[in-house]
Amino acid sequence: MRNRYSSAQIVLHWLVFVLVVLAYATMDIKGEFAKGTPARELLALTHYSLGFCVLFLMCVRLFVRGMYATPPVKPTLVRWQLYFSAATQGLIYLMFLGLPVLGILSQYYGGHDWMMFNILMPKSVFPDLPLQKQLRTLHGWLANAGYYLIGLHALAALWHHYRRRDNTLIRMWPSRK
Repeated sequence: MRNRYSSAQIVLHWLVFVLVVLAYATMDIKGEFAKGTPARELLALTHYSLGFCVLFLMCVRLFVRGMYATPPVKPTLVRWQLYFSAATQGLIYLMFLGLPVLGILSQYYGGHDWMMFNILMPKSVFPDLPLQKQLRTLHGWLANAGYYLIGLHALAALWHHYRRRDNTLIRMWPSRK
């Protein structure tokens, strides 16, 4: 059995990480510009496009994950750590599949023109502004919760590497071949 994730899994993991950081950054920076300004519109367009890329790559990650067995943690984790790890990883997958879907649906039901990759996207013929507001609120809440979940994930990887001294972090770290 392999002691590391496959190259495809490692590349996808870190690529999604970079895209998520950029998606978060575009929304944080967007707030610095007045509504209707070209810079704000460009940042929104970039955010939507990055979000779609995250959704696409997370779907690819799920597909690739099914192709390979998960390399074991050595030394073996105790049962509660296995459950906690699986639950956290499941939440991360759900979050980065759900956030883009919520964002896309929010834009769709907003009733106004919007673009992704500089392409005009469809909008609902019957805008539903209360639903759009609920979707946008949920999207924002989950995005904020994502900071904590990503932080927990990173801290756990560092704890495993430096405190527990197992191979958890090494399994996903790019190799130096």
